[in-house]
Amino acid sequence: MTQSQTSNKEDNLMSSKMTSEQKVVLGSTTLGFTLDHMDATFLSFALAPMIAELHITGAQGGIIAAMSNWGALLGSVLFGILADRIGRVRVLSYTVMLVTFATVILAFLDNAHTIYASRFLLGMGTGGEYGVSMALIAESFRANRVGRMSSITAIGGQVGAILAAILATLIMPAFGWRGLFMIGFLPLIVVYIVRRHLKETPAFEQLKSDYKSGRKKFSFKFIANTPKRAYTSLVLIIMLTIQTSGYYGLMNWLPTIMRKQLGITATVTAGYVNLGMIPIILGMAVGMMTFGNILDRIGPRQAFAIFLVGSAIMIYTFTFAYNMWTLTILGAIVGFFSNGMYGGFGAVISRLYPAEIRATAANTLMGSGRALGAFSSVVIGWIMDNYDVAAVMLSLTIMYLISLAFMLTIPDFKKLGANSQYQETN
Repeated sequence: MTQSQTSNKEDNLMSSKMTSEQKVVLGSTTLGFTLDHMDATFLSFALAPMIAELHITGAQGGIIAAMSNWGALLGSVLFGILADRIGRVRVLSYTVMLVTFATVILAFLDNAHTIYASRFLLGMGTGGEYGVSMALIAESFRANRVGRMSSITAIGGQVGAILAAILATLIMPAFGWRGLFMIGFLPLIVVYIVRRHLKETPAFEQLKSDYKSGRKKFSFKFIANTPKRAYTSLVLIIMLTIQTSGYYGLMNWLPTIMRKQLGITATVTAGYVNLGMIPIILGMAVGMMTFGNILDRIGPRQAFAIFLVGSAIMIYTFTFAYNMWTLTILGAIVGFFSNGMYGGFGAVISRLYPAEIRATAANTLMGSGRALGAFSSVVIGWIMDNYDVAAVMLSLTIMYLISLAFMLTIPDFKKLGANSQYQETN
C-alpha cells in the first residue's frame, strides 16, 4: 500500500459520510453478529425437545446451556491473539465458520457429551468474533463515531434472537429440533462477504509493517503491563461480569419472574408472558443505539453513569409491577438501560489499548466477564428458591451500583471525552 493510498484512507476515516469500505465493515460485522447470535439462540428453543428425545437430565441440559459461555473464554483469547497477529479480516471469517460448523453438527449428535463439545466450539467462535469486530470498527471510523457504529453491530445480536424465535416457530413443528440446527449454515453468507469485499484496515497494515521492522511486537502482557492498565483491565472485567450477569439473569429468569408477579401458571406462560418479552428485546436494541450516541456525544464516564443509575433504579422499580401492561412497559425500560451499555464496552476498550493488543484486549476482557457472569443464572435460581422476586431485583440493583462505583475509578475514562481521539500508549 502506497503512502498516498494510506493517507486517502485515513482522510476517509475523518469524513462524516460513510465510504464504501466503511459500509462493508459495518454491514459484515452487524450481519455476523445477527446470524451468529441466531445460531447460538437456537438452543433456547430446542433444549426442551432435545432433553426429551435424548433422555438428557436437567443438570446435563444446564451444562449444555453453559458450555458456550465457557468456550467463549478460550475462543476470546485465542482468536483475539490471532487477530492481532495475522489480521482481523481473516480471523473474522474463521470465527464465523466455526460457529456454522458447531451449529450444523448439532443436528447429527445423539448424546450429551458430544453436544457439550459442539456448544463449547460454538462459544469459542462467538467469543472470538466480538473483539475482532470491535477492532475493525475502531480502525475504520473516527473516534467520535465508534460508539454508534459498535452499538449498531451489537444490535445485530438482538435481531438474531428474534430471527431464531421466528425460525423455530416455522421449522420445528414440521422438521423438529434437528431441522432447526440444519439451517445454521446461514452465517456462511458473512464469510463470502468478508472474503470477497472486506480488506484489512490501514491501521492493521501499519501494525503489520511495524511487526516486520521490529518497531512493535505483540505481547499479551500489554493488557496489564502498567499498574494503571492492570487496574483498568480488572475494573472492566468486573463491569462486564455485572453486565453479563444482568443480561443472562434477566433473559433466563424474566419469564419466571413475570409469571410470579402475575400469579399465573406455567401453561399460560408460553402463550402469554413470552409475548411480553418482545418489547423487552426491542427496548434492549433501542438502548444500545441510544447509548452509542450518548457515548459519542459526552464520553464514556457520563454515558455509563447515566445507564448504570438508570439500570439500578428501573430494575428495583420492576418489583412493583403486578399486571401485564406495567410488566411489559417497565420490562422494556429495564432492557433499555441494562443492556444498552453492551456495545459501548467494545468502543472504549478499542480506545484504551494499543493496536497490537486491541482485539486481544476486547476479547479477553469480554470473555472473562461472560464466563464469570454465566453463573448469575444459578445464583438467581438459588435466590428465587429461598427468597422472593424482590430479593432478586434488589441483588441486581446492588450489582449495578457496584459497577457504577468501580467505573468512576477508571483513570482514563476522564480523558475519553466526546471529541478525544485514540492515542496508543504502552
